Amino acid sequence: MDPSSPQPLLHLVLDRPEIPNNTGNIGRTALAVGARLHLIHPLGFELSEKACRRAGLDYWPSLDWCEHESFDAYSRTRPPRVWLFTTKAERLHWDADFQPGDHLLFGRETRGADPEVHAWIDEFHGPDRRIRLPMVRRTEARSLNLATAVAAAAYEALRQIRGSDWRADRGFPG
Repeated sequence: MDPSSPQPLLHLVLDRPEIPNNTGNIGRTALAVGARLHLIHPLGFELSEKACRRAGLDYWPSLDWCEHESFDAYSRTRPPRVWLFTTKAERLHWDADFQPGDHLLFGRETRGADPEVHAWIDEFHGPDRRIRLPMVRRTEARSLNLATAVAAAAYEALRQIRGSDWRADRGFPG
């Protein structure tokens, strides 16, 4: 991450992602929407140049991304506005008030966010910062694929941030 680069409209934060294909798809989404991708270790895969080439991540060198050695290291960066996406929230993402520079935080594919992540959100950002994507059949579906959830969340946040000023014929960011 180049500190002189302009600040992105959004930050997509993956806490200990486990599945490389999900992270690759999320990286492509981050690139497409101009978001910075944050990866919190430990990761369930390698991110070496060779591994990225082998996975076909030809866009990875263009991606604005950074790594954090742990959740504690990420939390010490003191991001000003963080939204935790979790199936354990009652509040829907449509009820959030997304603003430029917000961090959208997602837990692991297999377990979601750990209890200490929920506690950190509650203490430093407030319990209203825990939100979920709506699912009509929550019992059977349990949750969405991580890459799908991140894309849905990122585009809703951008819709709110850009409002009616975002027109496809003018491109992004408009």
